[in-house]
Amino acid sequence: MKVSGIICEYNPFHNGHLYHIRETRKNGATHIVAVMSGSFVQRGDTAVMDKLERARLAVRSGADLVIELPVQYCLSSAENFASGAVYLLNALGAVDELSFGSECGDTQKLQKAMETVGVTAMSHADEIKGIMEKGYTYPRALSSVVNGIDPEAASIISEPNNLLAIEYLRALKRFGSSIEPFTVKRVSAEHDSGRTENGFASASYIRERIEKRANVNEFTTAEWAEAIKSAISRGEIASLSRLERVILYKLRSSSVEEISQIYDVGQGLEHRIYGARMAGSLDELLFTVKTKRYTMARIRRIMLSLLIGITKEDMKKLPSYGRILAFNERGREILARAKDSTKIPFASSIAKLSQLGSAAERFAELEIRASDIYGLALETVTSAQKDYRAKIMIDME
Repeated sequence: MKVSGIICEYNPFHNGHLYHIRETRKNGATHIVAVMSGSFVQRGDTAVMDKLERARLAVRSGADLVIELPVQYCLSSAENFASGAVYLLNALGAVDELSFGSECGDTQKLQKAMETVGVTAMSHADEIKGIMEKGYTYPRALSSVVNGIDPEAASIISEPNNLLAIEYLRALKRFGSSIEPFTVKRVSAEHDSGRTENGFASASYIRERIEKRANVNEFTTAEWAEAIKSAISRGEIASLSRLERVILYKLRSSSVEEISQIYDVGQGLEHRIYGARMAGSLDELLFTVKTKRYTMARIRRIMLSLLIGITKEDMKKLPSYGRILAFNERGREILARAKDSTKIPFASSIAKLSQLGSAAERFAELEIRASDIYGLALETVTSAQKDYRAKIMIDME
Protein backbone atom coordinates (compact mmCIF):
# COMPACT_ATOMS: atom_id res chain seq x y z
CA MET A 1 0.00 0.00 0.00
CA LYS A 2 1.45 3.33 -1.10
CA VAL A 3 -0.55 6.45 -0.29
CA SER A 4 0.12 9.57 -2.35
CA GLY A 5 -1.18 13.01 -1.47
CA ILE A 6 -2.27 15.58 -4.05
CA ILE A 7 -3.02 19.23 -3.27
CA CYS A 8 -5.63 20.59 -5.66
CA GLU A 9 -8.50 22.91 -6.45
CA TYR A 10 -10.11 21.04 -9.37
CA ASN A 11 -11.67 24.30 -10.47
CA PRO A 12 -12.67 22.49 -12.60
CA PHE A 13 -10.95 19.13 -13.10
CA HIS A 14 -9.38 18.84 -16.56
CA ASN A 15 -7.25 16.48 -18.63
CA GLY A 16 -4.05 17.84 -17.08
CA HIS A 17 -5.33 16.75 -13.65
CA LEU A 18 -6.26 13.35 -15.05
CA TYR A 19 -2.74 13.00 -16.46
CA HIS A 20 -1.28 13.94 -13.06
CA ILE A 21 -3.32 11.26 -11.27
CA ARG A 22 -2.37 8.62 -13.85
CA GLU A 23 1.34 9.48 -13.59
CA THR A 24 1.07 9.30 -9.79
CA ARG A 25 -0.44 5.81 -10.12
CA LYS A 26 2.33 4.84 -12.53
CA ASN A 27 4.84 5.88 -9.88
CA GLY A 28 3.41 3.23 -7.58
CA ALA A 29 0.58 4.95 -5.73
CA THR A 30 -2.15 2.47 -4.83
CA HIS A 31 -4.19 5.05 -2.91
CA ILE A 32 -4.60 8.81 -3.41
CA VAL A 33 -5.75 11.40 -0.87
CA ALA A 34 -6.53 14.88 -2.18
CA VAL A 35 -6.54 18.07 -0.11
CA MET A 36 -8.89 20.33 -2.05
CA SER A 37 -9.95 23.97 -1.83
CA GLY A 38 -13.56 24.48 -0.84
CA SER A 39 -15.86 27.38 -1.69
CA PHE A 40 -13.11 29.85 -2.62
CA VAL A 41 -9.79 29.42 -4.41
CA GLN A 42 -6.27 30.80 -4.20
CA ARG A 43 -6.57 33.20 -7.14
CA GLY A 44 -9.11 35.12 -5.06
CA ASP A 45 -12.28 33.84 -6.67
CA THR A 46 -15.29 31.63 -6.13
CA ALA A 47 -14.92 27.96 -6.98
CA VAL A 48 -16.80 27.35 -10.21
CA MET A 49 -18.88 24.55 -8.64
CA ASP A 50 -19.95 23.45 -5.17
CA LYS A 51 -17.16 21.82 -3.15
CA LEU A 52 -19.13 18.64 -2.35
CA GLU A 53 -19.91 18.14 -6.03
CA ARG A 54 -16.25 18.70 -6.95
CA ALA A 55 -15.19 16.27 -4.21
CA ARG A 56 -17.67 13.65 -5.47
CA LEU A 57 -16.37 14.02 -9.00
CA ALA A 58 -12.76 13.92 -7.79
CA VAL A 59 -13.39 10.49 -6.29
CA ARG A 60 -15.00 9.40 -9.55
CA SER A 61 -11.91 10.66 -11.39
CA GLY A 62 -9.09 8.91 -9.54
CA ALA A 63 -8.84 10.30 -6.00
CA ASP A 64 -9.82 7.98 -3.13
CA LEU A 65 -10.23 10.41 -0.23
CA VAL A 66 -10.91 14.16 -0.40
CA ILE A 67 -10.16 16.46 2.54
CA GLU A 68 -11.16 20.12 2.59
CA LEU A 69 -8.50 22.82 2.85
CA PRO A 70 -9.77 25.46 5.34
CA VAL A 71 -10.92 28.67 3.67
CA GLN A 72 -8.29 30.90 5.29
CA TYR A 73 -5.57 28.81 3.61
CA CYS A 74 -7.42 28.81 0.28
CA LEU A 75 -7.50 32.63 0.33
CA SER A 76 -3.84 33.06 1.15
CA SER A 77 -0.37 33.34 -0.32
CA ALA A 78 1.28 30.35 -1.99
CA GLU A 79 3.34 29.83 1.18
CA ASN A 80 0.31 29.56 3.46
CA PHE A 81 -1.75 27.63 0.90
CA ALA A 82 1.01 25.02 0.74
CA SER A 83 1.59 25.07 4.49
CA GLY A 84 -2.03 24.35 5.39
CA ALA A 85 -2.40 21.58 2.82
CA VAL A 86 0.90 19.86 3.64
CA TYR A 87 0.09 20.08 7.35
CA LEU A 88 -3.18 18.19 6.77
CA LEU A 89 -1.48 15.47 4.73
CA ASN A 90 1.25 15.10 7.34
CA ALA A 91 -1.27 15.13 10.21
CA LEU A 92 -3.24 12.30 8.59
CA GLY A 93 -0.30 10.04 9.40
CA ALA A 94 -0.86 7.70 6.46
CA VAL A 95 0.67 9.50 3.47
CA ASP A 96 3.92 8.23 1.93
CA GLU A 97 4.33 10.66 -0.95
CA LEU A 98 3.35 14.17 -2.03
CA SER A 99 2.72 14.31 -5.78
CA PHE A 100 2.58 17.70 -7.50
CA GLY A 101 2.88 19.16 -10.95
CA SER A 102 5.67 21.50 -12.02
CA GLU A 103 7.01 23.04 -15.20
CA CYS A 104 10.47 21.84 -14.14
CA GLY A 105 9.60 18.18 -13.64
CA ASP A 106 12.76 17.57 -11.60
CA THR A 107 12.55 17.25 -7.81
CA GLN A 108 16.30 17.69 -7.30
CA LYS A 109 16.36 20.94 -9.27
CA LEU A 110 13.37 22.18 -7.28
CA GLN A 111 15.11 21.27 -4.03
CA LYS A 112 18.23 23.15 -5.11
CA ALA A 113 16.19 26.19 -6.12
CA MET A 114 14.41 26.07 -2.75
CA GLU A 115 17.75 26.16 -0.91
CA THR A 116 19.02 29.03 -3.08
CA VAL A 117 15.85 31.04 -2.52
CA GLY A 118 15.99 30.43 1.24
CA VAL A 119 19.59 31.58 1.57
CA THR A 120 19.03 34.58 -0.72
CA ALA A 121 15.93 35.72 1.20
CA MET A 122 17.94 35.82 4.43
CA SER A 123 21.30 37.13 3.20
CA HIS A 124 19.92 39.79 0.83
CA ALA A 125 16.93 40.98 2.85
CA ASP A 126 17.88 44.65 2.61
CA GLU A 127 18.35 44.49 -1.17
CA ILE A 128 14.97 42.78 -1.58
CA LYS A 129 13.34 45.38 0.66
CA GLY A 130 14.87 48.16 -1.45
CA ILE A 131 13.35 46.74 -4.63
CA MET A 132 9.97 46.37 -2.93
CA GLU A 133 10.09 50.02 -1.88
CA LYS A 134 10.10 50.86 -5.59
CA GLY A 135 6.66 49.29 -5.79
CA TYR A 136 7.40 45.67 -6.76
CA THR A 137 5.91 42.52 -5.20
CA TYR A 138 8.04 40.35 -2.90
CA PRO A 139 8.21 37.44 -5.41
CA ARG A 140 9.33 39.85 -8.17
CA ALA A 141 11.97 41.44 -5.91
CA LEU A 142 13.22 38.06 -4.72
CA SER A 143 13.42 36.71 -8.28
CA SER A 144 15.42 39.75 -9.36
CA VAL A 145 18.03 39.19 -6.63
CA VAL A 146 18.16 35.42 -7.16
CA ASN A 147 18.84 35.98 -10.88
CA GLY A 148 22.11 37.70 -10.01
CA ILE A 149 23.19 34.70 -7.92
CA ASP A 150 21.79 31.65 -9.69
CA PRO A 151 20.07 32.26 -13.07
CA GLU A 152 18.81 28.66 -13.25
CA ALA A 153 17.08 29.00 -9.87
CA ALA A 154 15.62 32.34 -10.97
CA SER A 155 14.29 30.72 -14.14
CA ILE A 156 12.70 27.94 -12.10
CA ILE A 157 10.91 30.26 -9.66
CA SER A 158 9.61 32.39 -12.54
CA GLU A 159 7.09 29.63 -13.33
CA PRO A 160 3.94 29.55 -11.14
CA ASN A 161 3.74 25.81 -10.56
CA ASN A 162 7.48 25.56 -9.85
CA LEU A 163 7.07 28.31 -7.26
CA LEU A 164 4.18 26.47 -5.61
CA ALA A 165 6.16 23.22 -5.74
CA ILE A 166 9.00 24.91 -3.84
CA GLU A 167 6.49 26.00 -1.19
CA TYR A 168 5.38 22.37 -0.85
CA LEU A 169 8.99 21.32 -0.34
CA ARG A 170 9.53 24.07 2.23
CA ALA A 171 6.40 22.99 4.10
CA LEU A 172 7.55 19.34 4.19
CA LYS A 173 10.85 20.52 5.64
CA ARG A 174 9.17 22.89 8.14
CA PHE A 175 7.01 20.12 9.58
CA GLY A 176 9.84 17.57 9.62
CA SER A 177 7.66 15.32 7.46
CA SER A 178 8.74 11.90 6.26
CA ILE A 179 6.52 12.30 3.18
CA GLU A 180 8.61 11.96 0.02
CA PRO A 181 8.14 14.53 -2.79
CA PHE A 182 7.40 13.43 -6.34
CA THR A 183 6.82 15.84 -9.23
CA VAL A 184 5.08 15.31 -12.55
CA LYS A 185 6.16 17.55 -15.42
CA ARG A 186 3.22 19.58 -16.70
CA VAL A 187 2.18 18.73 -20.24
CA SER A 188 -1.00 20.82 -20.36
CA ALA A 189 -1.43 24.44 -21.42
CA GLU A 190 0.36 27.04 -19.34
CA HIS A 191 -1.21 28.42 -16.19
CA ASP A 192 -3.98 30.91 -17.10
CA SER A 193 -3.23 30.36 -20.79
CA GLY A 194 -5.86 30.93 -23.46
CA ARG A 195 -4.18 28.35 -25.67
CA THR A 196 -5.32 24.73 -26.07
CA GLU A 197 -3.21 21.79 -27.13
CA ASN A 198 -4.16 18.16 -27.83
CA GLY A 199 -7.14 18.24 -25.48
CA PHE A 200 -5.27 20.12 -22.74
CA ALA A 201 -6.40 23.56 -21.61
CA SER A 202 -5.84 25.67 -18.50
CA ALA A 203 -8.54 25.78 -15.83
CA SER A 204 -9.01 29.51 -16.50
CA TYR A 205 -9.72 28.82 -20.20
CA ILE A 206 -12.25 26.14 -19.27
CA ARG A 207 -13.92 28.48 -16.77
CA GLU A 208 -14.27 31.10 -19.51
CA ARG A 209 -15.99 28.54 -21.71
CA ILE A 210 -18.30 27.54 -18.85
CA GLU A 211 -19.19 31.20 -18.32
CA LYS A 212 -20.07 31.47 -22.02
CA ARG A 213 -22.05 28.20 -21.78
CA ALA A 214 -19.71 26.67 -24.36
CA ASN A 215 -18.91 22.96 -24.64
CA VAL A 216 -15.95 21.73 -22.51
CA ASN A 217 -16.15 18.01 -23.34
CA GLU A 218 -12.77 18.03 -25.10
CA PHE A 219 -10.91 19.23 -22.02
CA THR A 220 -12.26 17.08 -19.20
CA THR A 221 -13.79 13.67 -18.48
CA ALA A 222 -17.28 12.76 -19.66
CA GLU A 223 -18.55 12.68 -16.07
CA TRP A 224 -17.21 16.16 -15.28
CA ALA A 225 -18.54 17.53 -18.57
CA GLU A 226 -22.01 16.16 -17.81
CA ALA A 227 -21.90 17.51 -14.23
CA ILE A 228 -20.90 20.97 -15.48
CA LYS A 229 -23.72 20.92 -18.04
CA SER A 230 -26.16 19.91 -15.30
CA ALA A 231 -24.88 22.60 -12.91
CA ILE A 232 -25.36 25.24 -15.62
CA SER A 233 -28.95 24.11 -16.19
CA ARG A 234 -29.70 24.32 -12.44
CA GLY A 235 -28.07 27.73 -12.02
CA GLU A 236 -25.32 26.27 -9.82
CA ILE A 237 -22.26 27.84 -11.43
CA ALA A 238 -20.70 30.48 -9.18
CA SER A 239 -19.32 33.88 -10.20
CA LEU A 240 -17.46 36.47 -8.13
CA SER A 241 -19.40 39.17 -9.98
CA ARG A 242 -22.58 38.14 -8.14
CA LEU A 243 -20.90 39.10 -4.86
CA GLU A 244 -20.19 42.62 -6.11
CA ARG A 245 -22.80 44.40 -4.00
CA VAL A 246 -22.11 42.51 -0.77
CA ILE A 247 -18.37 43.18 -1.14
CA LEU A 248 -19.02 46.87 -1.77
CA TYR A 249 -21.39 46.97 1.22
CA LYS A 250 -18.84 45.26 3.46
CA LEU A 251 -16.13 47.74 2.50
CA ARG A 252 -18.42 50.76 2.89
CA SER A 253 -19.45 49.60 6.37
CA SER A 254 -15.90 48.78 7.59
CA SER A 255 -13.52 51.09 9.42
CA VAL A 256 -9.81 51.48 8.70
CA GLU A 257 -9.11 49.61 11.94
CA GLU A 258 -11.31 46.68 10.91
CA ILE A 259 -9.62 46.48 7.51
CA SER A 260 -6.18 46.58 9.14
CA GLN A 261 -7.00 43.39 11.07
CA ILE A 262 -7.69 41.41 7.91
CA TYR A 263 -5.03 38.90 6.90
CA ASP A 264 -2.45 40.09 4.36
CA VAL A 265 -3.22 43.77 4.95
CA GLY A 266 -0.12 45.69 6.01
CA GLN A 267 2.26 48.57 5.27
CA GLY A 268 -0.62 51.04 5.15
CA LEU A 269 -2.64 49.06 2.60
CA GLU A 270 -5.70 49.45 4.83
CA HIS A 271 -5.79 53.17 4.01
CA ARG A 272 -5.62 52.48 0.27
CA ILE A 273 -8.46 49.96 0.54
CA TYR A 274 -10.54 52.28 2.73
CA GLY A 275 -9.96 55.07 0.23
CA ALA A 276 -11.56 52.92 -2.47
CA ARG A 277 -14.86 52.59 -0.58
CA MET A 278 -16.55 55.09 -2.92
CA ALA A 279 -16.07 52.71 -5.89
CA GLY A 280 -19.28 52.00 -7.76
CA SER A 281 -18.30 48.55 -9.00
CA LEU A 282 -16.08 45.64 -8.02
CA ASP A 283 -13.78 46.24 -10.99
CA GLU A 284 -13.39 49.90 -10.04
CA LEU A 285 -12.59 48.89 -6.47
CA LEU A 286 -9.96 46.35 -7.52
CA PHE A 287 -8.24 48.62 -10.03
CA THR A 288 -8.24 51.51 -7.55
CA VAL A 289 -6.38 49.42 -4.97
CA LYS A 290 -4.06 47.51 -7.32
CA THR A 291 -0.43 48.60 -7.75
CA LYS A 292 2.75 46.89 -8.99
CA ARG A 293 3.31 45.80 -5.41
CA TYR A 294 -0.17 44.39 -4.83
CA THR A 295 -1.36 41.92 -7.46
CA MET A 296 -4.98 41.63 -8.50
CA ALA A 297 -5.18 38.12 -7.03
CA ARG A 298 -3.94 39.40 -3.67
CA ILE A 299 -6.47 42.24 -3.64
CA ARG A 300 -9.30 39.84 -4.50
CA ARG A 301 -8.19 37.52 -1.68
CA ILE A 302 -8.13 40.42 0.77
CA MET A 303 -11.61 41.59 -0.21
CA LEU A 304 -13.01 38.08 0.18
CA SER A 305 -11.20 37.71 3.51
CA LEU A 306 -12.80 40.98 4.63
CA LEU A 307 -16.20 39.68 3.56
CA ILE A 308 -15.75 36.36 5.37
CA GLY A 309 -13.93 37.90 8.35
CA ILE A 310 -10.56 36.15 8.09
CA THR A 311 -8.12 38.01 10.35
CA LYS A 312 -4.40 37.95 10.97
CA GLU A 313 -5.08 36.00 14.17
CA ASP A 314 -6.83 33.27 12.17
CA MET A 315 -3.66 32.69 10.12
CA LYS A 316 -1.59 32.04 13.24
CA LYS A 317 -3.33 28.69 13.77
CA LEU A 318 -2.72 25.46 11.92
CA PRO A 319 -5.81 23.39 11.03
CA SER A 320 -7.52 21.98 14.12
CA TYR A 321 -9.11 19.13 12.20
CA GLY A 322 -9.40 17.58 8.76
CA ARG A 323 -12.87 17.62 7.22
CA ILE A 324 -13.63 14.70 4.91
CA LEU A 325 -15.70 15.60 1.83
CA ALA A 326 -15.76 12.29 -0.07
CA PHE A 327 -14.18 8.85 -0.19
CA ASN A 328 -14.44 5.39 -1.73
CA GLU A 329 -13.39 1.92 -0.56
CA ARG A 330 -9.69 2.71 -0.98
CA GLY A 331 -10.32 5.94 0.89
CA ARG A 332 -11.75 3.90 3.74
CA GLU A 333 -8.53 1.87 3.70
CA ILE A 334 -6.49 5.09 3.98
CA LEU A 335 -8.56 6.15 7.00
CA ALA A 336 -8.13 2.69 8.56
CA ARG A 337 -4.36 2.95 8.12
CA ALA A 338 -4.40 6.44 9.66
CA LYS A 339 -6.62 5.49 12.61
CA ASP A 340 -3.87 5.24 15.23
CA SER A 341 -1.45 7.80 13.79
CA THR A 342 -3.43 10.98 13.10
CA LYS A 343 -2.20 14.15 14.79
CA ILE A 344 -5.60 15.89 14.57
CA PRO A 345 -9.17 14.55 14.27
CA PHE A 346 -10.53 13.68 10.81
CA ALA A 347 -14.29 13.43 10.29
CA SER A 348 -17.07 14.52 7.92
CA SER A 349 -19.49 16.33 10.25
CA ILE A 350 -18.57 20.00 10.66
CA ALA A 351 -21.07 20.23 13.54
CA LYS A 352 -19.14 17.59 15.49
CA LEU A 353 -15.74 18.95 14.48
CA SER A 354 -16.73 22.43 15.68
CA GLN A 355 -17.17 21.05 19.20
CA LEU A 356 -13.52 20.05 19.58
CA GLY A 357 -12.43 23.31 21.23
CA SER A 358 -12.32 27.04 20.61
CA ALA A 359 -9.84 26.82 17.73
CA ALA A 360 -11.92 24.17 15.96
CA GLU A 361 -15.05 26.23 16.57
CA ARG A 362 -13.42 29.22 14.85
CA PHE A 363 -12.28 27.14 11.86
CA ALA A 364 -15.82 25.80 11.46
CA GLU A 365 -17.35 29.27 11.88
CA LEU A 366 -15.28 30.65 8.99
CA GLU A 367 -16.01 27.63 6.80
CA ILE A 368 -19.75 27.83 7.35
CA ARG A 369 -19.73 31.59 6.71
CA ALA A 370 -17.73 31.06 3.51
CA SER A 371 -20.26 28.48 2.29
CA ASP A 372 -23.17 30.80 3.11
CA ILE A 373 -21.54 33.62 1.14
CA TYR A 374 -20.70 31.25 -1.71
CA GLY A 375 -24.41 30.45 -1.99
CA LEU A 376 -25.00 34.09 -2.91
CA ALA A 377 -22.54 33.79 -5.81
CA LEU A 378 -24.68 31.18 -7.56
CA GLU A 379 -27.21 32.06 -10.23
CA THR A 380 -29.78 30.24 -8.09
CA VAL A 381 -29.14 31.38 -4.53
CA THR A 382 -28.98 28.55 -1.99
CA SER A 383 -30.18 28.60 1.60
CA ALA A 384 -27.82 29.34 4.49
CA GLN A 385 -26.21 26.84 6.89
CA LYS A 386 -25.84 24.32 4.06
CA ASP A 387 -22.62 22.96 5.54
CA TYR A 388 -24.51 21.60 8.54
CA ARG A 389 -26.82 19.61 6.26
CA ALA A 390 -24.16 18.49 3.80
CA LYS A 391 -24.00 14.79 3.01
CA ILE A 392 -20.59 13.60 1.93
CA MET A 393 -20.10 11.26 -1.00
CA ILE A 394 -19.25 7.63 -0.16
CA ASP A 395 -18.59 5.70 -3.36
CA MET A 396 -18.29 1.97 -2.86
CA GLU A 397 -18.72 0.92 -6.49
